Amino acid sequence: MTARVLDGQALARTMQDEIRPDVAAFTAQHGRPPGLGIVLVGNDPASEVYVRGKVKAGTDIGFRVDLERLPASATLAETLALVERLNQSDVHDGILVQSPLPKAMGASAEQHVFDTIAPDKDVDGLTPVNVGLLVQKRAPLVACTPSGIIELLDREKIPIAGRHAVVIGRSEIVGKPIALLLLHRDATVTICHSRTPNLAETCSQADILVAAVGRAGLVTKAFVKPGAAVIDVGMNTVTDPALAQSLFAEGHPRLGVFRSKGSVLVGDVHPEVADVAGALTPVPGGVGPLTITMLMKNTLRAARARAGQPVG
Repeated sequence: MTARVLDGQALARTMQDEIRPDVAAFTAQHGRPPGLGIVLVGNDPASEVYVRGKVKAGTDIGFRVDLERLPASATLAETLALVERLNQSDVHDGILVQSPLPKAMGASAEQHVFDTIAPDKDVDGLTPVNVGLLVQKRAPLVACTPSGIIELLDREKIPIAGRHAVVIGRSEIVGKPIALLLLHRDATVTICHSRTPNLAETCSQADILVAAVGRAGLVTKAFVKPGAAVIDVGMNTVTDPALAQSLFAEGHPRLGVFRSKGSVLVGDVHPEVADVAGALTPVPGGVGPLTITMLMKNTLRAARARAGQPVG
């Protein structure tokens, strides 16, 4: 068996083409485009890449996207003040604060910042209000990666209702919200984490397996039920030659990438899983592009809600 590739990049392009006319219609009706304010504190290289992708995607679709930068030396108070300014802005419908914040801000800084974002502009779906509404199956804005996963499963016609879904990871950004979304779609859901005994055995019972732990190649064939749909949320940069060779056989093109660049981006799922799974998201090109697209959908949704329009 060779797993069907779930091409998130292609779906993201299709969805962005679908959104573009709606953005143009909103702009024509209200005399301004939907607006997204992105807050970037510091100069984390990965964050720079992620933010650049979000700015480009939003601008290409027709949004107003403003990148608000603060230096790594910025205080929590300065960051909260910037978020409050965006809360009060008439031209910004959505606010995204890029994670992680500089460690010098303190362990609880991120939560303070997320708590400050106005719930109706919380296009990342991370405020306590929107998380609580998600639990009750009535959140207007849902975390982007989990909602992108559901969109992918739906468009690829992978059944959710009545299936057993296993989620590896319990983060606020992916693990918990995707478990809730799957539960709302009538899946039976098991959440696993670092303290779960017999992890591979539990995962091997899943019809839908979501890996979101940030550990390269953790999910091997032993974790996967034959024919299961495997969603790889991991984004891991491998720089260790031994690890790269354990993931890719000699002659594999990704091993060639590693040897030429000194690093390679991989997911949480070992490439050998393609021999067992029925469907599998690649890394890169799977869930990542959909995360950005769902951010755009959330921004349009927030803009419509703020304008008093039906949001669907």
